[in-house]
Amino acid sequence: MRYVVAVVALWACGLGLSEPIAQRRAPATPNARSTGPDGWTRVLSVYRQRLADAGIVGSSLFFVRDGAVAAKAMEGVQDEKTRRPVNEETIYHWASITKTFTGIAVMQLRDRGLLALDDPIVKYVPELRRVHNPFGDISQVTIRHLMTHSGGFRAGTWPWGGDEPWHPFEPTEWEQVAAMLPYTRILFEPGTKYSYSNPGVIFLGRTIEALSGDDYEVYVTKNILMPLDMHRTFFDRAPYHLVGHRSHSYTRDASGLHEMRFDFDSGITVSNGGLNAPLGDMAKYLAFLIGDERRRSQYDGVLKRASLDEMFERQIEAVDGEGGSGPDVFAGLSCFVERHQGAELVGHSGDQNGFISHLYLHRPSRSGYVISFNTNTGARPDPRRSTRAVDDDVRDAIVREMFLRP
Repeated sequence: MRYVVAVVALWACGLGLSEPIAQRRAPATPNARSTGPDGWTRVLSVYRQRLADAGIVGSSLFFVRDGAVAAKAMEGVQDEKTRRPVNEETIYHWASITKTFTGIAVMQLRDRGLLALDDPIVKYVPELRRVHNPFGDISQVTIRHLMTHSGGFRAGTWPWGGDEPWHPFEPTEWEQVAAMLPYTRILFEPGTKYSYSNPGVIFLGRTIEALSGDDYEVYVTKNILMPLDMHRTFFDRAPYHLVGHRSHSYTRDASGLHEMRFDFDSGITVSNGGLNAPLGDMAKYLAFLIGDERRRSQYDGVLKRASLDEMFERQIEAVDGEGGSGPDVFAGLSCFVERHQGAELVGHSGDQNGFISHLYLHRPSRSGYVISFNTNTGARPDPRRSTRAVDDDVRDAIVREMFLRP
């Protein structure tokens, strides 16, 4: 049993973060702050209208500028049954945005001289020797390839759909993944093209554990979450004192609204998508990614600016809808570099178990935003009413009204 939940729970309790918050009924009016920088009112108008169009149960949006939250909005409820409203304490699941934390952990180990990005991954995960590579030796696949989804591994963790009731949500142990390696093949010559791959990120998580001696969750908690004061962030199942703040999640299709698994465990795929956090903590993370000279000592203690900027460089052309978005999207190192309306954004999306999320930063304006939705409406027949379409429209409004305005 991994013990990070106990670590985070004790740490948070020690900081006096276990006090209960009174239950409140869902308000009749939107529970969003309307004040903010120029253009925020217009962003809010798009955000609220598109949430209503899509039938999204609950959502939060925080905009960060110059190291601080400049505006925020919270809409709907975190639990359809109790009608508990979304508020600043609401905890969302961030899914694949976890991969950016994995990338930072890899860069930390690189900067400490424990690995090189062009090292073969088999050096740290020897079980990969059993993978079939028709293009040559498995040592062709490097850490850099896995960070840019260009290693040639399949997309999903399981080689089947995972839709049978007896299938686990995700593999729960490394041995389950290792048992599939003799039946895994490299699909294209490593480094020659992009193809989003969750197994590749699992191998990065395994490398972090091998070199640090810590479980992945413990390593990230000690070396990223704690120094960034992300006190209410955790992996997989919630500490008891935070369960009440964790949002439920839903899918909506032609037959109606369906609740998904609550407080679930991502198993061995935690380095892919096990992160849970309130928007306030994610805003702290975003401020770190953007950078602030006033906090340089704190931020450099996590990862130096030069290494973060290296992560944000274009590495290989990517694909719309596979981690990044839009027709002009490139993979960086565990992130994506996109261009929208002429603005270059760095970010990553998340999509799991009914949750849809996005993190973006616009370096020229030293600003960015995080957004999460607790309802995936992608199965509806009208694509304009999908959560992804809402996500895209809010992004376009923020680019137009917040990033590109002087």
